Amino acid sequence: MNKEEVFKRILDCSFQVHNALGPGLLESAYEECLYYELTQSGLKVEKQKALPLVYKEVKLETGYRIDLIVENSIIIEIKSVESLTDIHLAQILTYLKLSNCKLGLLVNFNVRHLKDGIKRVIL
Repeated sequence: MNKEEVFKRILDCSFQVHNALGPGLLESAYEECLYYELTQSGLKVEKQKALPLVYKEVKLETGYRIDLIVENSIIIEIKSVESLTDIHLAQILTYLKLSNCKLGLLVNFNVRHLKDGIKRVIL
């Protein structure tokens, strides 16, 4: 399966979760449900994966955690906020840089229509 097929499956699973739960829950609830849907669809998914920061020659265990990483190549950052802001975009871009991944998905589940809460991010 190529990255675009995986990305489409991620979107499908995100819509399933949002259709079932709607807005208003905590990020952790959406994360668990999306993790479940993605693994049930046959994708390899890691949740809350530690992401070290390498500064010069020093590897710092700073406590950054990727919400979900799918097939070792697509990062999903889950939000449940009133609206996505530039800082949310900066966060996923930083995670992409630190992880050497090129494709990310920023998903805000706290919207009436999920299509309004999705942002594809390419490094």
